[in-house]
Amino acid sequence: MTPDAVLAAFDAQIRRHPGPSGPHEVVERADGVVRILSAGWAGVTWSDLDGSTADAAIAAQVDRFAELARPWEWKHYSYDEPSDLAARLLAASLAPEPAEALMVAEIADLALDVSPPSGIELLAVTDARGVEALVRVHDDVFGGDHSELGAQVLAALSQDPPGAAAVIASFEGTAVAAGRVEFREGTDFASIWGGGTLPAWRRRGVFRSMVAHRAALAAARGFRYLQVDASPDSRPILRRLGFVELATTTPFVFPG
Repeated sequence: MTPDAVLAAFDAQIRRHPGPSGPHEVVERADGVVRILSAGWAGVTWSDLDGSTADAAIAAQVDRFAELARPWEWKHYSYDEPSDLAARLLAASLAPEPAEALMVAEIADLALDVSPPSGIELLAVTDARGVEALVRVHDDVFGGDHSELGAQVLAALSQDPPGAAAVIASFEGTAVAAGRVEFREGTDFASIWGGGTLPAWRRRGVFRSMVAHRAALAAARGFRYLQVDASPDSRPILRRLGFVELATTTPFVFPG
C-alpha cells in the first residue's frame, strides 16, 4: 500500500464525493465545501480553501446550519488548507472534540481468520432485537443515548444491497461488544465504526476478532480498503493488524 496514493483516493472518493448512504441524506456543495445533511449527522466533510476564502466559507456554514437549528460539525483533517484552518474554526466558536487517527488497511493484507476468544460468539445483527443489543452496548461503553444510531443501522440493513452490516460479540447470551461496517458503494473503501467492548472483556482479543470479521464482510463485497477513525486505545491493536495511520482527524462541533 502506498500511503500518499491511498490518502488521495480517500480524499477524492469519501470526503469530496460522499454518496448518499440513505434515503434521508443530502449532499450539498457550496462555498468551497462539501456538507452532508442527514437524520443522524450533519456537517462538513471536505473543503478547498485558502487564507483568503476560509473565514467567509466558515461563516457561510454557520449561517447554513443555523437555518436547520441543529448541532453540526466540521470534520477537520490534519492536511487541510489553510494550515491555520483549525484556529479559524476555533475563532468561529466551533469546539474541538478528541482527535482520532485516520487509519487504512488493504484488506488483502489483513488476516481474516482471527477467531474470537473462548466462549465468545460473533452474531450478525439482522433485526430490531439485534439493533437493540448493539445500542445497549454503545450506551454502556461510550455513554449517552445511541437510539438514533440504532435507527440508522436498521435503515442501512433494509437497503438493497445493505449499506452496512453490524455484529455483536456475545458471551452466554449477553452482548459484550458491538460494531458495524459501512459499505461505500462506488468506492474502494469500507469503513468500520463502533467496536465498543465492555471493560471486563477488553484486552482478550474480542476487538481484534471483530475487526477481522468486519474486514471479511467488506472483502466479500469487493472492497479494497478498510478505513477507521481510531481512538488512542485502538491504534496499537490496529497497527499490529496491519493498518497504517494516514492523517489525524478532529471533529469541530458547533452546538447549534
